[in-house]
Amino acid sequence: MSSNLVVGYVGAIATVTINRPHVMNAIDVNTLKELEKLVEQLTDDDNVRVVVLTGAGHKAFVAGADISELQSLSPDQAEEQSRFGQSVYLALEQMGKPIVASINGYALGAGCELAMSCTLRIASENAYIGLPEITLGALPGYGGTQRLARLVGRGRALEMMLTGRAIAAEEALRVGLVSQVVSADDLRTTSLAIAEQLSKQAPVAMNLILTAVAEGLDMTMLDGCSRESELFAKAAQTNDWNEGIGAFLEKRPPIFTGS
Repeated sequence: MSSNLVVGYVGAIATVTINRPHVMNAIDVNTLKELEKLVEQLTDDDNVRVVVLTGAGHKAFVAGADISELQSLSPDQAEEQSRFGQSVYLALEQMGKPIVASINGYALGAGCELAMSCTLRIASENAYIGLPEITLGALPGYGGTQRLARLVGRGRALEMMLTGRAIAAEEALRVGLVSQVVSADDLRTTSLAIAEQLSKQAPVAMNLILTAVAEGLDMTMLDGCSRESELFAKAAQTNDWNEGIGAFLEKRPPIFTGS
């Protein structure tokens, strides 16, 4: 694979590591391009049911965007880069497969935005998460202003972005930005254990759940429930539906095939 991304496989789990430890895994344009291609590959790979995303080393998940690339951008180039980063993160978010962000240190700026694009976020106890772009005279450009407010609420999101304050893992847990905090030594094991649990669930139903939540957030409650019914009907057409219900009635573990 490339020098910026290291990809491995553990059964039906793909592990992806941002591999730029010399700059605390800062995201540059080349890394975004590599991530874009990888997302396409993993989306189409039926052997992959779950993805675990982390950063190389012990200091940072992703410490932010590569600031050296931002210095010389014209306004038009800045907009183009923002839209590109947004498209890559949106493709990640819309893979249709759960992605576990294993946050092993600083997740700032583009790193926080990357983590928020994942389905679940598990943090090491030494993690710090935030959007400090205001301290550079900038603002989040890869979807951060939108995702943070949806995850933690408008008031808390504005406080974090307007002050540039990064919050520690335990506070991130309290406000709902991460779902679990574990020791640094246990982070990889815990992340893989969660991924393993997810990999045994029905893939089609999982995709439909992700779709229902993503689309429903932009709908009224009534429209969201209507969309849920449509997706519920799609699930009823699958072999996994019959397998899951049959296994329950027969008191045995189900074996889901994704069909």
